[in-house]
Amino acid sequence: MKAIQIELKWAVLFTAMSIGWIFLEKAVGLHDEYLEHHPIYTNLFAIPAIIFYVLALKEKKKKFYKSHFKYKNVLISGIILSLIITLLAPLGTYVSVEYVSPDFFENAIKKSVEIEYFTEQEAIEYFNTSNYMLQSLMFTPLFGLLTTLVVGIFIRTK
Repeated sequence: MKAIQIELKWAVLFTAMSIGWIFLEKAVGLHDEYLEHHPIYTNLFAIPAIIFYVLALKEKKKKFYKSHFKYKNVLISGIILSLIITLLAPLGTYVSVEYVSPDFFENAIKKSVEIEYFTEQEAIEYFNTSNYMLQSLMFTPLFGLLTTLVVGIFIRTK
């Protein structure tokens, strides 16, 4: 357990930051008034997500590996971090859509039908808690691995 303590800490922080991001999106109107801009601005989440990976892996390098961090170690740590974040992602999604922004799906369905992006049935099938949880389970490990591969190049010990 001690070996993954840093990854566990950062995965919990990442999940809290993700929920905070949803709160911010809602606060600025991306879940209702400016919903049509949501698909663009939600991608900015990648910036704090990458920063969290960098900070987590730097802490692992400094505290666990005593600054001697081979690329293989970076990959292992990043994969563990990604797996824990992936396990927590459905919980983060649930909290976000049920408590932080409970009207998001209703608004998204209405808006996507209004702009003729989806039929009503397609929108209902796409914008729901279980589909978003499934998406988080699919994309979180992929994003985490890609981020780890790139970040690892810069923070490994040469």
